[in-house]
Amino acid sequence: MKSPNRFDDDVLAALQKEKILGIRAGTDATHRIIGIWVVVVEKRLFVRSYSMKQRSWWRTFLEDPYGSIFVGEKEIPVRAIQTRSERLKDLVSAAYKEKYNKPGDIQYVKDMSRKKSRDTTTELVAV
Repeated sequence: MKSPNRFDDDVLAALQKEKILGIRAGTDATHRIIGIWVVVVEKRLFVRSYSMKQRSWWRTFLEDPYGSIFVGEKEIPVRAIQTRSERLKDLVSAAYKEKYNKPGDIQYVKDMSRKKSRDTTTELVAV
């Protein structure tokens, strides 16, 4: 049985396994689905912004915290919560380092562990 606002174990397992998460930020259906990196920490789903561009998924979630993720054939409604806990941010950095460890990933992981990206750490919860 899942806790309120938590994902089922099978969804978490799929998210832990997959390298790219399909996501649509905000409730505007015209927003396109994009792929981003995702990690599971303490049975919770976290994402970070790499670029923080003005029209990024992260900035959209700051204005409209609801959206969707796509896992297999499922569309799952989510709410984005900005993470303030330094402990969780440390765990998320470690999870990115462990999961995205191919030579082409390493520089992105380093950049995403720096303060600028680290401060965009966002938990996605099921709604």
